Amino acid sequence: MPDILRTIQLSKSIGGKELVKNVNIHVKKGEIYGFLGPNGAGKTTVMKMITNLWKPTEGSVELFGEKLTPKSYEVLKRMGSIIEFPCFYEHMSGKDNLRLHCEYMGYYAPGSVENALEMLELSDAAENPVKSYSLGMKQRLGIARAILCKPELLILDEPTNGLDPAGMKHLRDLFKMLCTEYGITVVISSHMLSEVESIADTIGIIHHGEMMKEISIKEIAEMNTVYIDLSVEDVKKAAYILSDKLKLGNFKIVDEQNIRIYDSRITAKEISKELSLNDVGISSIGRQSESLEDYFLKITGEGAN
Repeated sequence: MPDILRTIQLSKSIGGKELVKNVNIHVKKGEIYGFLGPNGAGKTTVMKMITNLWKPTEGSVELFGEKLTPKSYEVLKRMGSIIEFPCFYEHMSGKDNLRLHCEYMGYYAPGSVENALEMLELSDAAENPVKSYSLGMKQRLGIARAILCKPELLILDEPTNGLDPAGMKHLRDLFKMLCTEYGITVVISSHMLSEVESIADTIGIIHHGEMMKEISIKEIAEMNTVYIDLSVEDVKKAAYILSDKLKLGNFKIVDEQNIRIYDSRITAKEISKELSLNDVGISSIGRQSESLEDYFLKITGEGAN
C-alpha cells in the first residue's frame, strides 16, 4: 500500500533552537496513524510543517506523491486539519462558520454542513454563536470543519482536548468510521496512549524532537512481551533475592514496591516460594503482558530508573 504522506529528514529550528530533527514519517493510504509523544516532544511542530503552516529548516514533506511547496494549493485542498486550538468567527453561528469554510474551499455539496454538524453532535447548537460554545464544543466544531469537504487525508493535533470521556469515545468511533467507510486516512497526534491504542493501525513515537520508532499495533501485539509483575513490601531485599538466590538478571525495579521479571524460565510460584523463605512480604504476583504504554516507556526511556 503506497504512502499517502511522507516526511524526509524533516527538521525545524527557531532562534537557534532545534525543535525537531530528521523526522521521517510514513503514513499509508487508508490507515489511522497515531503520532505519539509527551507534551513538548515536537508533534505540533511536525504537523504545522505537514500542513504548510511552517516551512522546514531542512528536509521535505511529500503528500499524495508530490513534494509540498508554498504553491501546493491543489494538494492541500485534499487534506483537512485541526492544529492546536481551532479559531472561528466568534460572533457567527457554528453553521455559518462551516458555510464560510465551504465558500473559500469551493465545495458546494448539498447537505454537507448539516451532515458534518450531525456527525459531531452539534446540530442543536448549529444556529448559536460560537462565542457561546464550550471548549469541547469548539473542538468538535473544528473537527466538523476538518471533515466537511470529505478530505482524503485528515491531520488532527490533539483532537480530544477539552472533551469528557464520552466525547472522546464518540470521536474514536467517528475516526474509525471515517477510515473504514469513507476511506479517509487519519493522522492523530496525542500524548494519551490509551486514546491512540484502541484505534491506530500504526504508531510513530517522537521524543525530544526526534523520531524514536514507527511500528504497527499488530507488531506490538505479536511481540506480546510477558513478564511477572511482583509487588513486595521490601523492594531492595526482593531484588537481592532475585539476583543472588535465584540468579535472575532480566528484571526491572519499577518503583518502591514493584518489580517486573522478564525471565521466562522462572515461574511465579518459584519466585513466591523463595521470597517467602527469605521473609519478603508479597502483596501480589502474577503474569502480565506489555501494553502500548509499556512499549512507549521502554522506547523513550521514560520508565528507566
